[in-house]
Amino acid sequence: MVMAQRPGVARSSWPIATTDLIGLAGQMVTAMVRVPFRSPFAGEGSLPHNLGVAVTRETIRSFMGYASSLPIDEFRSIELVLDDLCRWAMPPVVRSLGADAEPETIAGVPGIWYRPKDVPPRGTILYLHGGGYIGTSPRMYAAFTAGLARRTRCEIFVADYRLAPEFPFPAGLEDAVLVFEALLRRGVDPARLFIAGDSGGGGLASTLLYVDEKVSHRQIAGVLLFSPEVDLRLDQPSVSENAGKDILPWNIPTAAYLHGRDPGAAYVSAVDQDMAGWPPTFVAYGSDEMFRDSIRQFVEHARTAGVETVGLEEPGMFHVFPILMPWAEASRRVFQAVATFVDQRLSDAEAVAPEMVSVPPRSA
Repeated sequence: MVMAQRPGVARSSWPIATTDLIGLAGQMVTAMVRVPFRSPFAGEGSLPHNLGVAVTRETIRSFMGYASSLPIDEFRSIELVLDDLCRWAMPPVVRSLGADAEPETIAGVPGIWYRPKDVPPRGTILYLHGGGYIGTSPRMYAAFTAGLARRTRCEIFVADYRLAPEFPFPAGLEDAVLVFEALLRRGVDPARLFIAGDSGGGGLASTLLYVDEKVSHRQIAGVLLFSPEVDLRLDQPSVSENAGKDILPWNIPTAAYLHGRDPGAAYVSAVDQDMAGWPPTFVAYGSDEMFRDSIRQFVEHARTAGVETVGLEEPGMFHVFPILMPWAEASRRVFQAVATFVDQRLSDAEAVAPEMVSVPPRSA
């Protein structure tokens, strides 16, 4: 259930939504016109790679800037249109990537399962999608999570948690906790369960771990983070230094999500968490992203705390590049590294308990 379809969430009228879509199309055309003036062939890789980076950076940044400038009801209407497009366009892509998709509601939280075809899943991943805590939906992550399911041979549940500003913190966290607890009650072995997320979803994943560590002290198989938003103070040098190279808007919003809470509190900024006892952690990010310095600090913080940590920083790449440019060589390295990480964690689990308890589909 995309946010625009939730009870009580306002949407704009169709004439306004149509006007906004026309404006968005114009913004995309303008972005493409700017590309030749941005030194599109300069960069770390081959000429086609550098051109792909330049085009992706310019178009996504323009889209984000335009969408975030709209009133929330208009933003939700555009989001609904994009989700509907994904509803029709993504199923063939998912199948071509060797996966199946199945919607399900777990503990009252809607979402979509992505499972590898014709192969029993070895593990389970609870995926918290990105979008700065304010946008996107599980369908928009279909290609990335389907590919991840095939490469890791894990089933992946992408939770459609509640988003700000209609539902500020801790609404999204509450939804994540409900799904996490429900999966464990169904019989998912914690030693085969991963928590994953990108961008704001990566930050939410760290908050979920913080809460679970305080309450239950359960050791899961691992954590998979892609360009995680792990410091909501946004005061590191890379926030300004990489503003011209990243896809994110220079004025990254967090107020709608935090709703007056301290952005440096450990439960929302993982760089300040006590990470002793964290499960093994995989982190992938780019050297050109605005969150680079905070992610570097997070990786070092984890290692200092004794956490088994794989930190993969790809030169010349921007925020969530494996999702936006899955064909890039840097993204392939990330996919291979995360598959190796998951395989190692599950091989350890199999050495202890060879039988896996799978999640039954569509159970109450």
